[in-house]
Amino acid sequence: MADTTQGTDTPSSQSVSVPDKPALEGLEERLSRQWREDGTYAFNRDTTRGEVYSIDTPPPTASGSLHVGHMFSYTQTDVMARFKRMRGANVFYPMGWDDNGLPTERRVQNYYGVRCDPSVAYDPDYRPPAEPPKNQRDFDAVSRRTFIELCEELAVEDEKVFENLFSTLGLSVDWNLTYRTIDDTSRAVSQRAFLENLRAGDAYLAEAPTLWDVTFRTAVAQAELEDREQPGAYHRIAFHCAGGEQIHIETTRPELLPACVALVAHPDDERYKPLFGTTVTSPLFDVEVEVKAHPLAKPDKGSGIAMICTFGDLTDVTWWRELQLPTRAVVGRDGRIRSETPEWIATDRARENYAQVAGKTIFSAKEAVVALLRDSGDLDGEPKKIMHPVNFYEKGDKPLEVVTSRQWYIRNGGRDAGKRDALIQRGREIEFHPSFMRSRYENWIEGLNGDWLVSRQRFFGVPVPVWYRLDADGEPEYDDPILPAAESLPVDPAADPAPGFDESARNQPNGFIGDNDVLDTWATSSLTPQIVGGWGRDEDLFAKVFPFDLRPQGHDIIRTWLFSTAVRADALQDSVPWKHAALSGWILDPDRKKMSKSKGNVVVPTDVLEQFGADAVRYWAASAKLGADTAYEINQMKIGRRLAIKLLNASKFVLNLGVTEASVGEGALGRVSNALDLSLLAQLRTVTEQATAAFEKYDYARALQLSESFFWTFTDDYVELVKDRAYGDAGDPETQSVQTTLATTLDALLRLFAPFLPFATEEVWSWWRQDSVHRAAWPSAEALGALPGTADPHVLTSVALALGGIRKAKSEAKVKQRTEVETAVVTAPAAQVEQVRAGLADLLAAGNARDLQLAEGEGALSVSAVQLVPQPVE
Repeated sequence: MADTTQGTDTPSSQSVSVPDKPALEGLEERLSRQWREDGTYAFNRDTTRGEVYSIDTPPPTASGSLHVGHMFSYTQTDVMARFKRMRGANVFYPMGWDDNGLPTERRVQNYYGVRCDPSVAYDPDYRPPAEPPKNQRDFDAVSRRTFIELCEELAVEDEKVFENLFSTLGLSVDWNLTYRTIDDTSRAVSQRAFLENLRAGDAYLAEAPTLWDVTFRTAVAQAELEDREQPGAYHRIAFHCAGGEQIHIETTRPELLPACVALVAHPDDERYKPLFGTTVTSPLFDVEVEVKAHPLAKPDKGSGIAMICTFGDLTDVTWWRELQLPTRAVVGRDGRIRSETPEWIATDRARENYAQVAGKTIFSAKEAVVALLRDSGDLDGEPKKIMHPVNFYEKGDKPLEVVTSRQWYIRNGGRDAGKRDALIQRGREIEFHPSFMRSRYENWIEGLNGDWLVSRQRFFGVPVPVWYRLDADGEPEYDDPILPAAESLPVDPAADPAPGFDESARNQPNGFIGDNDVLDTWATSSLTPQIVGGWGRDEDLFAKVFPFDLRPQGHDIIRTWLFSTAVRADALQDSVPWKHAALSGWILDPDRKKMSKSKGNVVVPTDVLEQFGADAVRYWAASAKLGADTAYEINQMKIGRRLAIKLLNASKFVLNLGVTEASVGEGALGRVSNALDLSLLAQLRTVTEQATAAFEKYDYARALQLSESFFWTFTDDYVELVKDRAYGDAGDPETQSVQTTLATTLDALLRLFAPFLPFATEEVWSWWRQDSVHRAAWPSAEALGALPGTADPHVLTSVALALGGIRKAKSEAKVKQRTEVETAVVTAPAAQVEQVRAGLADLLAAGNARDLQLAEGEGALSVSAVQLVPQPVE
């Protein structure tokens, strides 16, 4: 069983030691080191699932640099982790580093002057050049294994910087629970999951139309798409009927005329109904194609009839599949028109025309086809310029093409209504915070038009763990792949021989070839619960943490990370991956634009932390609700810093009054007798109840707001009212009452603020309490339930209003606040008069008044007829 013993609440020999000049400076370095040495946030393996609160922490991209958005979202997660720990949970809070992907590949290439080439043999003695060449063509080609080793070598340095910054920010991560998404463990988990998907029929190899980035020379998944507005033009082009009539289509892709397989119009379009089932001939290339009907055709777009090419866009793919059309691809993976004339282009004229575009880029081919159409008279008028959305790879700079290729897919409901509904239902088992974010998850699933493409034609990454037998002619047998044993993972088919074969059989007839592709980075990132939870290698741990309790992440990657993780857990564990999903918003710059490295408008975290301190930055982050896009607001950080400093100074004042650890604990509340003291504690009880309820709903921002508001009531109203009484004789019951109240309230406030201001609260806690506030129990409203029924939370409010009225009168009279009041009248409704009467002694002392008359009256409480004691003339 886990030892969840928390900081003691009972009196001890702990002495009070308050510094003369409390300060925030230096706390981050000293306390971060102390927490790590003491194992303050360490996860206890000796536990049960019911005791654990597990967090599937987002692994930041280790090859990049952190920005203020990281501080924002990771703080919000940490606030919840600290609250759960104080509530008695054994918190499993790991940290990963995402070093599997294009950013890492580029960083390693440029830093070391190398490029990954799986065909290169591994050299254990290889060292990169002392100075990387300036031209990438001169980079050393190294094996995939060497490249990964260099990645891990560089990542160690990157991760030290990240870890230091996260520690400075106060993240209560267990730094013994770390992983990298490209290390041996992650690669083995990723490959094992893929193989289990394959055996279960959830992964499959298919020759199919694929979105393709011609720059990166790789397939792209639907989740990696983004639309960008691009200039284009509609070209009105004539197709020819057998009787000599012309049918005009309008297209932005005239260069794909040689790939045309049909024309299509809406079934109800009266203009084209007579043509359905007939054939027309394409201009320039003389290919006979049929006119088809399909409901996706738009009668009000262009001429109402479109050409279907293989493939211009994803709508072409839908038409091709549903109308069972032939494949006539002309665009190669290099983004150029294929050089060899296709067999379906048969006439001499057509072949001559095709020769004019063969080998050209898409842009040049379009110009050539338009020129040919003008010459043939098949271009009706001039192209009409437009702006329209075009699909791009999110990291690419050229429009995507759709090419036919053999790729690996994982079933995600895109082509299976039953699985789609099942994954939607899975989402309903997850509690989204905020709840409206669930609709984004469901809308994404409902809009899927294909399964998840997980293979990538890149060198760096987790290799697809598959080999293929070669027949007697050296042709691959793709239908019967060779799979590795689980205990051999991770494997690299480009470097390791297939099971049962010697390396000499590679690429030989009756031998084997390895799959050269790697898995999509999301195919590994989607397994973070399985990676860090020990799936397949530490089933005892996995049973204690899975399904995880929380997945924190940005709302912009619901469609990628959140959904893909749900897909994998559904297939592999028949479960949701976590019980709660907390979605952070974006950080916006002063122009209300999202901050991002690509836009160059990010703020460096180190500068902010040095200027304001970690507690101030955390205050800003925790003030924003989940899901809310939030402006980068320096003023909010200034408020947070002021709050942390005030907490230090107010605590110093309270502790210097003689308050000790003995002033709190079991039985202490029995010493509280004064009505004003009881009133403060009644307010504290309500705040504790409400803050706890807010936290349980993942509304930490509300918990912070409640705690902060009460803190200012405590310092600005209560402390000002009781100063005189607090300095009284230690044996006086009134002094004991106020000191117990001060100690009880300070103790609770330190706990309430601990998730938000971990450094300031720990510093104050160390002045008078044992152990760490972060291992102490969350304040309990039940502990304050023993207050007598006469405890009225409104007494403090009414007395504070009266004191404010007296002070206002002195300010208007332009005298010092310590000026004595001869007499004044406090007028209020009867109930409020009695509340003021209950705290009258403290009000007289704080207002330095000889006499106050209490009068009943309607309306808001007011102070009038204030007579000041005449001041001697100086």
